Amino acid sequence: MAARIYRPAKTAMQSGKAKTDTWMLEFEPEQPRKIEPLMGYTSSRDMKSQIRLTFETKEEAIAYAQKNAIDYVVQEPKETRRRVVSYSENFRFDRKQPWTH
Repeated sequence: MAARIYRPAKTAMQSGKAKTDTWMLEFEPEQPRKIEPLMGYTSSRDMKSQIRLTFETKEEAIAYAQKNAIDYVVQEPKETRRRVVSYSENFRFDRKQPWTH
């Protein structure tokens, strides 16, 4: 029974960082998923794959895993660097590439 502890990334549908400040503990699947032949649905008999626990901090998640003797792997989040630019940057006279229509 192995688990991974991670901080979820923002979804593609949001521009802000909502719901990315909590840490999740999610169990790794113990059995592979099977494709149901008639309808093509994927299914699994692994009930632990449905469990997702949320924690305020990484330390709380690690403490929970250690208390319950769960093997875990911590995945550190990758912080994105955003370049701060303004709309007026498009019309600067000293641009490296000229602005065209």
